[in-house]
Amino acid sequence: MRVPIPDRIAALTHEMTAWRRDFHAHPELGFEEIRTAGLVAERLLSWGIEVHAGIGRTGVVGVLHGRQPGNRRIGLRADMDALPMPETNDFGHRSTHPGVMHACGHDGHTAMLLGAAKHLAETRDFAGTVHLIFQPAEEGLTGAREMVEAGLFRRFPCNAVYGLHNLPQLPLGVAAIRAGTVLAAVDYFAIRLRGLSSHGAEPHRGLDPLPGATQLYGALQSLVSRRVDPHGTAVLSIGQFHAGTSDIVIPDSVEMRGTIRTLLPEMRAHMEMLFRQAVAGSAAAHGLEVELDYRRSYPPTINTPGESALAARAAARVFGADAIRDDFPSLTAGEDFAYMLHEAPGAFVLLGQAGDAEGSAVPLHNGRYDFNDDLLPYGAACLVEIIHDELRDRGSLPGHSAPAA
Repeated sequence: MRVPIPDRIAALTHEMTAWRRDFHAHPELGFEEIRTAGLVAERLLSWGIEVHAGIGRTGVVGVLHGRQPGNRRIGLRADMDALPMPETNDFGHRSTHPGVMHACGHDGHTAMLLGAAKHLAETRDFAGTVHLIFQPAEEGLTGAREMVEAGLFRRFPCNAVYGLHNLPQLPLGVAAIRAGTVLAAVDYFAIRLRGLSSHGAEPHRGLDPLPGATQLYGALQSLVSRRVDPHGTAVLSIGQFHAGTSDIVIPDSVEMRGTIRTLLPEMRAHMEMLFRQAVAGSAAAHGLEVELDYRRSYPPTINTPGESALAARAAARVFGADAIRDDFPSLTAGEDFAYMLHEAPGAFVLLGQAGDAEGSAVPLHNGRYDFNDDLLPYGAACLVEIIHDELRDRGSLPGHSAPAA
């Protein structure tokens, strides 16, 4: 049975909505979150929370101590960056920055964590310390890794760390939480095939790279369907294909960029091998020079068992026990929260947001996407309940991972 949102958090809904819509109207790309980080720091300070800025370039960490004695330290993380894409919505809080928009809900994640922070600062009804982690550059720029390498967990050790993400394909009021691999590893590639430019009227005097590029495109699209075990999971997507500058000139080169996503380490290695073979083979067959940049990025996001169980119990008190999905399949999207889960046990929780609000079921990374503000108090309440379990009732909950050293 769903429990009503605590009055203190419900009372923050209007405020969180205003914050969220302001962030949406003023999106900032990865490592450029100057305004967003400044507003986050300003609000944390106003609530009496100790603030550390500039961690991982534009990251912010708030340190909040409870009223009760305790040595445990728990991290709560939200991402702040937007995407380099145009917004096609026409509501009042649409992006004011052309070519940049919050198409993944990071504006909502930041607002939810701020709401939880304000409530926790007002009550401080816990034993120990909460580290409020506002992370930059999640969208492909590995801001989480940047924060870790800047000493995040050395300066702010965490016995466990938790993150939330909205999910438009799930209805509002449902949460997907389970142990194990939740999201995929993500690898990025950039291929440049070089030939020899020539006049469009005399292609034989040059070396057209387009036939080789189109052959390679087809070969790459068939890797998963013909070279991967159907019981495995792999996704290869080409997001950019660039060639030429003129209608009457054979291009000198062709560039393709994209991603490969896998759930298992052995599949990750297998796909990289197949990919490199396909690129080298197509280039050689057409006499083209090739430049390949293959970059392993996010590792898979893997929830630890004890923390997943704790998060599920906390969310069940907010949404009701029958609204918790522990059978939700792994997604092939990636998340750099994975870097934080390499440093501390924890869980990444997926919250459904498809409801009555217009656009709430529009997919992520779509120009018509908008975060559902109806989710704000529930997300903030989930974070607060996680802290209450970790820093108040933690000793009575079985099955938890050992605390981090």
